[in-house]
Amino acid sequence: MATFLYRLGRFAFRRRWAVAAGWLILLVLALIGAGATDEEPVESFDIPGTESSEAMDLLDERFPEMAASGASGRVVFAAPDGETLTDAGHEQAIESVIGEIKQLPGLAHVTDPFEAAAISPAGDVAYAEVTFESSVITSEEQAALLEVVDSGRDAGLIVEVGGGVAEPEMDEGEIGELIGFAIAAVVLVITFGSFVAAGLPLLNAVVGVGITLSLITIATRFIDLSEDATILALMLGLALAIDYSLFIASRYRHELTSGRDREDAAGRAVGTAGNAVVFAGMTVVIALVGLTVVGIPVLTEMGLAAAFAVALAVLTALTMLPAMFGFAGRRILGGRIPGLRARDPEGNGKTLGLSWARMVTTHPLRVLLVAFLALGTLTIPAMSMELGLPDDGSYAEDDTRRQAYDLLADGFGPGFNGPLVIVVHAAGDGSVDAVLPHVADSISGLDNVVVAEPAAVDETGDTGIISVVAQTGPGAEETKDLVGDIRALSAEVEAQSGATVSVTGSTAVTIDFSQKMSDALTPYLAVVVGLSFVLMILVFRSILVPLKAALGFLVTMGATFGATVAVFQWGWLTDVLGVEQTGPIISLLPVVLIGVVFGLAMDYQVFLVTRMREEHVHGAAATRAVVTGFRHGARVVTAAAIIMISVFGAFIFGDGFIKQISFALAFAIFIDAFVVRMTIVPAVLTLLGEGAWWLPRWLDRVVPNVDVEGEKLRDQLSTTPELTGGGRNVNVA
Repeated sequence: MATFLYRLGRFAFRRRWAVAAGWLILLVLALIGAGATDEEPVESFDIPGTESSEAMDLLDERFPEMAASGASGRVVFAAPDGETLTDAGHEQAIESVIGEIKQLPGLAHVTDPFEAAAISPAGDVAYAEVTFESSVITSEEQAALLEVVDSGRDAGLIVEVGGGVAEPEMDEGEIGELIGFAIAAVVLVITFGSFVAAGLPLLNAVVGVGITLSLITIATRFIDLSEDATILALMLGLALAIDYSLFIASRYRHELTSGRDREDAAGRAVGTAGNAVVFAGMTVVIALVGLTVVGIPVLTEMGLAAAFAVALAVLTALTMLPAMFGFAGRRILGGRIPGLRARDPEGNGKTLGLSWARMVTTHPLRVLLVAFLALGTLTIPAMSMELGLPDDGSYAEDDTRRQAYDLLADGFGPGFNGPLVIVVHAAGDGSVDAVLPHVADSISGLDNVVVAEPAAVDETGDTGIISVVAQTGPGAEETKDLVGDIRALSAEVEAQSGATVSVTGSTAVTIDFSQKMSDALTPYLAVVVGLSFVLMILVFRSILVPLKAALGFLVTMGATFGATVAVFQWGWLTDVLGVEQTGPIISLLPVVLIGVVFGLAMDYQVFLVTRMREEHVHGAAATRAVVTGFRHGARVVTAAAIIMISVFGAFIFGDGFIKQISFALAFAIFIDAFVVRMTIVPAVLTLLGEGAWWLPRWLDRVVPNVDVEGEKLRDQLSTTPELTGGGRNVNVA
């Protein structure tokens, strides 16, 4: 592999015009294709194989009028204190607002609260169901709706809007991208002390991310992709494109300062650092593609989109970057900035990283004790983690969606915001009419039920719907228990009448989604950790080093889950981080976080420990190899970690899932890079000594030598002069 990559690097350097033109042409074509695509992202939480999902499919089949695909929501009206909406002036104002809504562009349907009997028992709260034709409301349509709402407020009513029609246009991707990119630029300039050297990874990232996002946009014409999948791909694509380019560019400058000619230096950089990039990227891709085993489409979309972004980041780093080395010439060592000393990030000399490594290897037990005490303390909040999906009640108190949610809860009860939909299906050719009242009466007798009444029967008469409103809100534990109690009735009903009873609706979907997420953690961890463990054995030719890497990951995840719960569930540092409302951790966060962080954690494991193994392979004693390898890799890994933390952290300006995942990713990278990989790892390797690199003889004979540290490449370069001159007689490793 190292020899192949060496030749690839030299080829890209020599044929830089062709390579660069190829990437730029691909970028232009992708941008043109994306510009011609008008498909909107699809937000869906379909959960195949669950009762709520199967019941929803049956509803779509038997009640097609209920399967509206357009953006929907509720316009909620409330009378001032001491008044009712049936007062002549208020009723006239509501009718006027409904009339104006009917004239809105893109509107599909709106209900009249008085005709639909959608008025609270006290007569002080009412609502109108609103549906638009498009699945995502445009900013113009939303502005027109909110303008009509303001006219109702001017008439003396309290009017708020809930649901998808009140969802603000998402722009956190653009904000996060710009902030993260700016911070990355500053870190690169400080790391290299040169504008030219700092500019190459940034330019490489711009091209790679541009192609990635454009191709993902084109893909929306053929497959459903959520907005979150695109933003996750953007986050990872931007961070890793810069990081991978940083590692290779750093090695290239190191080879130049060692006296290599430019083409040979490009080949060596790609053959060594590029080799580590390939295996690090493979680990991330494995972790992301592994999300498909969960069996939930939204996670599959996220995993595949992000994996594609990572793969493209690797390809651009291996090909376009060495081409840019050719254009930059020796200016990559120049372009110095006043006040900053141009330096070799992997160079020798006394550095802070060297001092840190010596301290850790001198006092490994003390270092481990302090590190594990700190991380153990951070893990404590994770014990109380609650999972759920966000609803309108999770927004800030001044948000119109939250205010509409609260008005409905006050007027109709907390359970009204998440009614349960009970689907009763008669067996064979039987009629559901005789069964429906019996099921409704049985449910009415359960605890925590306000009302359970038949709502509709399909045209064939064999499928009916019962609407159930709980006393408690959608996210309450009592509501979850009620869903379980209703499902427990299904066996009794089926035994007596042959009819099946299923529970669905947004609340039941949320419960099933959270349960499936919880059930998926163990098999997902087994698949991802198992495959990556095998990959780490190939990379390090050791049993203990991969085992230590996996255990270090678990430590990182415990601390990260703890910090995420402390902020988003307990409310710590909410003002500092701009968290407007606390609540359950979003259900899909743990699985997504495990997949992404495991891959990224192995990134730093590969980049840092391969330098240590490289020194050991060259004959250095175990502890000396740790110190020397750390000195060479620490500065670059530190810069890469800061860049990744900045890129991920910048997306905290987003909302909902993006806010939580951006914080969790940034915190996880901080813990994993600086505490686990740069503190715990060298301490453990020091204690293990030579045993860290032990591999059973039988396994040593079976495991192929992938030569990630480039030792075979160096031997070939020293014994085969024609290889450096572009000879064609050397076999690819």
